[in-house]
Amino acid sequence: MTDEPGLRERKKLRTRAAISAAAIGLFLERGFDAVGVAEVARVAEVSKRTLFAYFPTKEDLVLHRFADHETDAADVVRARRPGQGPLAALREAFLRGLEAREPVTGLCDLPAVVAVFRLVTGTPALVARLAEFTGAGEAALAAALAEAGVPDPDAGLAAAQITAVRRALATANMAAIAGGVPARERLLQARVTAERAFTLLSSGVGFA
Repeated sequence: MTDEPGLRERKKLRTRAAISAAAIGLFLERGFDAVGVAEVARVAEVSKRTLFAYFPTKEDLVLHRFADHETDAADVVRARRPGQGPLAALREAFLRGLEAREPVTGLCDLPAVVAVFRLVTGTPALVARLAEFTGAGEAALAAALAEAGVPDPDAGLAAAQITAVRRALATANMAAIAGGVPARERLLQARVTAERAFTLLSSGVGFA
C-alpha cells in the first residue's frame, strides 16, 4: 500500500529545496537586491503563491537553513543526559559540532556554505532577518533553561549570554574560513576558543 502522506511530504521537501536552490543561485550570481521574487518563482517553475507558501519572505529563501536550527540550543538543554547541567550539554554539543564541521558552528569550508555566508553578511536585509531568528532562538533557550530549574531572571540573562557566545564563535570561525583558512587548520583554534568561552560562561552564569 502506498504511503501517500509520506510521498506528499517528500514532494513538499523537494519543492522547498528546489525553490531555495533556484533563489540562492540567482542571488549569488546577481546579488540579493537585484533579483525579484517573481523571477525566482519563474526559474523554480512555481507560482508566486506557491513560493510564498513555502517561504513567507524573500529573506527566508536564504535563511530558512538558519531558521531550521533556531531551537537547537533549547533542544540540547532538553535532551541532556540525566545529571548533566545545561551549560555542560551546550558545551559538549558545540564541540561535537566543530568536529563534525557543522555549518552552524561556522567551521564548514564547503564552497556552497562559504558563499551563502558571504551573501548573508553582505546583505543588510538578510542580516536583519537573521537577527530575528537569533532572538527567537534565545527566547526558546531561556524557556528551556527555566524548565531545567534556572530561576527568573537568570534564565533569560543566561540565554542572552550563551546565544551571544555561540554566535561570536560561529562568526569568528566562518570569517576565518571565508578568509581562506581550511577547516582542518582552524579546528584546533576553534576548539580552544570554544572551551575558553564556555569556561567563562560557567563562571559567569553560576551553573555548570
